[in-house]
Amino acid sequence: VLYRLGVCVTSRILKMSDAIEIYSLHVDCKVTSRFAHTVITSKIVNRANESREATFEVELPKTAFITNFSMSIDGKVYPGIIKEKASAQKEYDAAVSHGQSAGLVKITGRKLEQFHVSVSVAAASKVTFELTYEELLKRQLGKFELLIKVRPKQLVKHFQIDVHIFEPQGIRFLETDSTFMTNELTEALTKVQNETKAHILFKPTIDQQKINPELDETLLNGDFVVRYDVKRGATAGDIQIVNGYFVHYFAPHEMPVFPKNVIFVIDRSGSMAGRKIEQTRDALLKILQDLRPEDHFSFITFNRKVVEWKSSLLQATAKNVASAAGFVQTLSASGGTDINRALLAAVSVLDKAESLPERSVSMIILLTDGQPTSGETNVEVIQENIQKAVNGKYALFCLGFGFDVSYRFLEKMALSNGGIARRIYENADAALQLQGFYQEVATPILMQIEMQYPENAVEGLTKNNFKLFFEGSEIIVSGKISNELDLLPVEIKAQSVRHFGKEANVKEKEQVFKNQTYIFGNFIERLWAYLTIQQLLEKSISAQEEEQKTLEAQALELSLQYSFVTPLTSMVVTKPAGQEQTELANKPTEAGKWGIEQGKLGDGINHFVQFEITYVNPPAQIHVSTDEIVLRHNNESTRLPWAESATSTVQG
Repeated sequence: VLYRLGVCVTSRILKMSDAIEIYSLHVDCKVTSRFAHTVITSKIVNRANESREATFEVELPKTAFITNFSMSIDGKVYPGIIKEKASAQKEYDAAVSHGQSAGLVKITGRKLEQFHVSVSVAAASKVTFELTYEELLKRQLGKFELLIKVRPKQLVKHFQIDVHIFEPQGIRFLETDSTFMTNELTEALTKVQNETKAHILFKPTIDQQKINPELDETLLNGDFVVRYDVKRGATAGDIQIVNGYFVHYFAPHEMPVFPKNVIFVIDRSGSMAGRKIEQTRDALLKILQDLRPEDHFSFITFNRKVVEWKSSLLQATAKNVASAAGFVQTLSASGGTDINRALLAAVSVLDKAESLPERSVSMIILLTDGQPTSGETNVEVIQENIQKAVNGKYALFCLGFGFDVSYRFLEKMALSNGGIARRIYENADAALQLQGFYQEVATPILMQIEMQYPENAVEGLTKNNFKLFFEGSEIIVSGKISNELDLLPVEIKAQSVRHFGKEANVKEKEQVFKNQTYIFGNFIERLWAYLTIQQLLEKSISAQEEEQKTLEAQALELSLQYSFVTPLTSMVVTKPAGQEQTELANKPTEAGKWGIEQGKLGDGINHFVQFEITYVNPPAQIHVSTDEIVLRHNNESTRLPWAESATSTVQG
């Protein structure tokens, strides 16, 4: 999922939910050339004759930055203020010392973060919550995806999802989908599209929202999805210029795919036993079927010992793939974890490989679920060893299975060696997650890509050199341009199966963006700031201490200038007098470096995958996972998604 937003507005106690009425809920998404600007507005009234607590929850993508939040209570606005994290923490600590508590209002989920704030609403009073965030949509497998998760938990008189898409390149295809759509709800959905613009409106009446006419329960519980892609003409890509900033989108297509030389390095230590090793086997068997005949591959498995399936890479012939499938089916888990020796063995196999295609891409894909416990266990030494051995020759992709891994270690190792890291969640679809990742990197069509612009004509350039380009993805470069330029020359150098090189002079397209009333005018400048911050933070992960401080200082300056809640800033949310007056909205990261636990800066974020509580008398079980909570008693099961409340009473 590339772009995800969920809205869940509830009261904490079931008895109060009837009194707290959401009478208006609007989700307004404006997507301009991949840059998404989303505003969620929820209006609530307390129908009770006494105060009630209302909770505002929004699920948003991990890659998004919150830019604004406010509460309006009886006409008075309480804005969120974005500050440098240490300054915000000091303000929080002062509030706590005066007896007010400030809870964690933003937590990380699997693909989402959750913004959560509660406020006491007086009898017959109204409150309006408004949250704004921005994100650059990422193209994966040939499409952009806008996913809106909807869970109002009650019928809403004025419910509306409004999506505007403007793509100057032209919209190639557009489709909508939903997990809760019925024939009645389909009538509430309208879609208007022309060459460059699309407008999708979902506006169900109260009757259309009902599960059935007799029940005041809502059907709106699930995912609302918009998928699209853009037209691509010039091979050199598309450049757009607005107010002195440019963005260059580059996504060549219909090019031959490089043969791959790939070594799968698979952890088979004791912690992988059970479902994890089963899911790994399932995924690898599917991946083997996806190998192209011109690819070469091998497996290295490891616990405290390192086992090479073959001493060299084999071509992906039907016979070799069948032999590999037999090997994969024998994988079992036990013992320790020697990541260092396993990766060095993989590099050695690639170094010694012979008879590989002259123009091919070599990569190592590591899957592990734990810390290094055998052989070399110092993660800094391992990182140095692997970087020295790889020496820029190959790409290393690191997949961390579950939450026992040191994700920071895997992320730094991958980024230092031309790859990326990804967490695989211990859910029923873990095998699909593994397959999905492989599909993203299965079709390299360019390598050593360099996007060149005149030195005296551009400044503040984002990353413009890329090791690999995979079919179905997209390269984005942004920067500031000189006011004197009427044309922006660009030269693209890259290696392909056949030689690739493109030059273009791109005329300014500012006129295209004029008179578009629903498009925010400075989107390229904000896109540039967003992309620059993301890349500075990513670069800081593998940087040395002094350089890391410099990179983080630059990212902090931009975060404050453009009002982004990033891992270096916090939003201070102030409430009316008499309530918990100060709360912090923080930006968690997958590795948890900047995580906040109970309002305090910590080294990481605590996670769980699943646990179970069993009662002997009376016989009952509570099974808690990241997907749901299951209550079992007398051969009956009750399943509760997260964010629902329930009371269960068992005799005895």
